[in-house]
Amino acid sequence: MLAISSQRLFPDLLRRVDTFTCSLAGGAAALTMRTVHPSIGTGGAPEVTAVKVLIMGCGRVGAQLATTLDRGGHEVVVMDVSGDAFARRLPVDFGGRALVGNGIDIDALREAGIETADAFVAVTQGDNRNVMAAQIAQHIFHVKKVVCRIYDPIREEIYHTLGIETISPTKVGAELLQKALGA
Repeated sequence: MLAISSQRLFPDLLRRVDTFTCSLAGGAAALTMRTVHPSIGTGGAPEVTAVKVLIMGCGRVGAQLATTLDRGGHEVVVMDVSGDAFARRLPVDFGGRALVGNGIDIDALREAGIETADAFVAVTQGDNRNVMAAQIAQHIFHVKKVVCRIYDPIREEIYHTLGIETISPTKVGAELLQKALGA
């Protein structure tokens, strides 16, 4: 499991997001966000507040992420260009919203609720589409936290320098394998 500080990845949501965890196991990544605020009159027990997350792509990673966040009590909308992806990948008890649509279509993003989203995650199979959607979410809709999966490590570094928060499963997987080898 790879744990990443919420202070580094969620500076704008620091008041709302206490924990951010990204784990890579068996080739699937999962993103967990937990918001904690001190409760008043409950003996100091923390109160968890839901974060609204829009996920573009309902493949293995997108579905796993949507399921994990949904089970964590967050408001989740997952969109994919294929309606079949939802039936194949999402569990029957998924409590979020599944929407057929293209994440680079502004009207589809509005229908998905991007204007009130706390976070946007682009995890389709296409690096170019992920970057375009991330830029739309970041620059047009001013989503507070935008994360984009990029397979190509060279492009990932370039996009990261342009201000896009990127994760390269190629780099992360290679680093984990190197660590497992003890090399």
